[in-house]
Amino acid sequence: MRTHNKETQSTTTPEMALEFLKEGNKRFISNLKYNRDLLQQVNETKEGQWPFAVILSCIDSRTSAELVFDQGLGDVFSVRIAGNVVNDDIVGSMEFACKVAGSKLIVVLGHSKCGAIKGACNHVELGNLTGLLKKVQPAIDKVSEEGKEGSGPEFVEAVAHANTQISLEEILERSPILREMYENGEIGLAAAFYQVETGEVKFEKEKIRKPEPVA
Repeated sequence: MRTHNKETQSTTTPEMALEFLKEGNKRFISNLKYNRDLLQQVNETKEGQWPFAVILSCIDSRTSAELVFDQGLGDVFSVRIAGNVVNDDIVGSMEFACKVAGSKLIVVLGHSKCGAIKGACNHVELGNLTGLLKKVQPAIDKVSEEGKEGSGPEFVEAVAHANTQISLEEILERSPILREMYENGEIGLAAAFYQVETGEVKFEKEKIRKPEPVA
């Protein structure tokens, strides 16, 4: 399996990029991963990189995007932060990935049994982590408004799902550059959720727009 190059990236649509990831996760959970020559991919990417997607995920050691989507060197940009929350630096990195480096899809990947989300639900305060966990508060508020209460496992899971989708919308709110690319059909966005118990990724929200036809 060869890595993506400039030609394959340029001909990839947001829909195709999404399908690449879905197919990759199917291989992962079936234990049918592509047989990649990683040293060959090192050589193939020494002059440049052409990733087709940028994936925001948690730092959880079980949620490596390259592994769970069965991707190789040079295939995806991977952004990781506890709780897969969004800040200006992350959005700036996504702007680089899409506007400069040509990626066609942004994915926010949440996951089950997330320690960061649990900490936010329990109002943990610990140095710089305090400010990070406060970014999960909108998801906590949303789940609470829906009638769920407490900080038990079901509440935490509901917050994790909500946080993933809120983070996705926040990217478009924070970035006029990415919003314009999305509205023009140049990039797509998706919220996905990884089950640490099974390895399966479920795509829960897909924002793909068709480019307007040329008159």
